[in-house]
Amino acid sequence: MADQVGAKKRAPRQKMPEQAPAERVKNFREVPLGYPAETAQIEAARCLQCKNAPCRAGCPVEVKIPEFIRRIREGDFIGAARMIKADNALPAVCGRVCPQEDQCEKFCVLAKKGEPVAIGRLERFAADWGLEHPDTEQPPVAPPAGRRVAIVGAGPAGLTCAGDLARLGYRVTIFEAFHKAGGVLVYGIPEFRLPKAIVQAEVDALKKLGAEIELNAVIGKLDTVDDLLAEGFDAVFIGTGAGLPNFMGIPGENLGGVYSANEYLTRSNLMKAYRFPEYDTPIIRSRRVAVVGGGNVAMDSARTALRLGAEEVILVYRRSREEMPARIEEVHHAEEEGIRFEMLTNPIEVLGNEKGSVRGLRCIRMRLGEPDASGRRRPIPVAGSEFEFELDTVIVAIGNTPNPLIPKTTPDLKIGSHGTIEADRETGQTSKPRVFAGGDIVTGAATVIEAMGAGKRAARAIHAMLTNEKR
Repeated sequence: MADQVGAKKRAPRQKMPEQAPAERVKNFREVPLGYPAETAQIEAARCLQCKNAPCRAGCPVEVKIPEFIRRIREGDFIGAARMIKADNALPAVCGRVCPQEDQCEKFCVLAKKGEPVAIGRLERFAADWGLEHPDTEQPPVAPPAGRRVAIVGAGPAGLTCAGDLARLGYRVTIFEAFHKAGGVLVYGIPEFRLPKAIVQAEVDALKKLGAEIELNAVIGKLDTVDDLLAEGFDAVFIGTGAGLPNFMGIPGENLGGVYSANEYLTRSNLMKAYRFPEYDTPIIRSRRVAVVGGGNVAMDSARTALRLGAEEVILVYRRSREEMPARIEEVHHAEEEGIRFEMLTNPIEVLGNEKGSVRGLRCIRMRLGEPDASGRRRPIPVAGSEFEFELDTVIVAIGNTPNPLIPKTTPDLKIGSHGTIEADRETGQTSKPRVFAGGDIVTGAATVIEAMGAGKRAARAIHAMLTNEKR
């Protein structure tokens, strides 16, 4: 095999097998099917094994990218899985949902004159191999440190912080408000993009490291952050994300048939509404749907609506295709599946019928002006361009803000203007001693891997603080 791989070293970037669009819109199974072993080795052989490894600069969780790719090329798939797992608590997740094109792959030397190495696809391959071969060794765990750390929120930031601290010998307890651990990984990202079994397998691996998880535990209700410190936890990490949906503030948003993307996706993903009545969670069966927004959540909502039987799904976005924040792959998949894109379009009113339900969406055309604070060109309404869509469902996917429960119940915690917790970006240290925070609760809605990076940095800072303390 090694000789065959060497002969194909200059092969083009290898495509990922996928379900055909006409087939996948009828099911919730995963769309990309993963690399076969031989394809993974061919792709791994494209890596130049750069000594300075610029790709690593784009990885928020500091994965040793060339090293794990070399192991795949050599056929040491278990070694590759172990190497990734040593730095990344959720590799099978990252291989599926991270925006590699804007991170590690962006810095790949091959990207300067062609296509970068498919780092994300190779990470998924190695991580899945590790999950499928349970004899894979867990990363080494340090002797018990004799200290306890509470993690609030079992999303990407919390799980990463917990995993790193557990490996360092700390007694870690994760407090999760929902009945499943995973945060946005289970309630926000659809099954066809991130199977729940993958998330559960990663969570189970953390448990094997010694991390404890308490479900249905709403910190700020039964216990507060101060209560956790008083109960003997030596540090607290807050990773509760940004789960409070934003709305447009236009007339008609209170009509029946208007959903936040959070509610729509949570019903479908975590509560399995797509399998109603087998699972007792009803969800509206739509004919024509408009999804407002241009990010990954908007794509997830639109593609979910299609799978739930909608005849037509229209994605309404106020800027142009070039400004869309969604991953390139997600936009491509949505287009393949027949989602209709209405760019440079902004809703101004949700229209209702005599029964108080949605009958349409009134919009206005936009043009792009000068860049705003986000660096994207500002959308400006075009006078006299109003028009209407006939609809029965509107899903609003324009971002989220943090839930105010913990900020309101935690004195001495400095809060930013948008409800986020103010914390040092490198350490996660908040204004409150022994309390750290990271992920969307600090930055506002961002990516899974950025939240994981924050959890990793906070774990490092907590370890440094507790190590330097005299008992």
